[in-house]
Amino acid sequence: MNDCLFCKIIVGDIPSAKVYEDDMIYAFRDIAPMAPVHVLVIPKVHIASADGVNAENSAYVAHIFEAIPKIAAAEGLTNGYRVITNCGEDGCQSVKHLHFHILGGKKLPDQMA
Repeated sequence: MNDCLFCKIIVGDIPSAKVYEDDMIYAFRDIAPMAPVHVLVIPKVHIASADGVNAENSAYVAHIFEAIPKIAAAEGLTNGYRVITNCGEDGCQSVKHLHFHILGGKKLPDQMA
C-alpha cells in the first residue's frame, strides 16, 4: 500500500531502528515507547488489522509468533514481557497495518488502557 506508514518503513522509505528482519517480518523500536523495551513486529505483506487475517496470510502471523520469543530474548526480556495488538478505532489502532507490540524491561501494570 503506497500510503501505509509501516509499508514505507519495510521498504526503507522511512527510517526505523531495526531490531529483527527476515523474509516475512520486520521488527523495529517504537518511536514513543511505553516500556523500557517496546518493539513493533509487522508482517512484510500489508494486512490492515487482526480482522484481515485469513487462510491466505495467517502464515505471517504464525511466523511472527515464532519470532517473538527470539526477539524478546535478544532484547534481554528474561523475566517476561507482554504482546499486544490493537484492532480498529475502539481498539486504538493507530496504524492500519497489523502489528504486534512487545513490551517489557520492567514490571508492567496489570491493566494497560
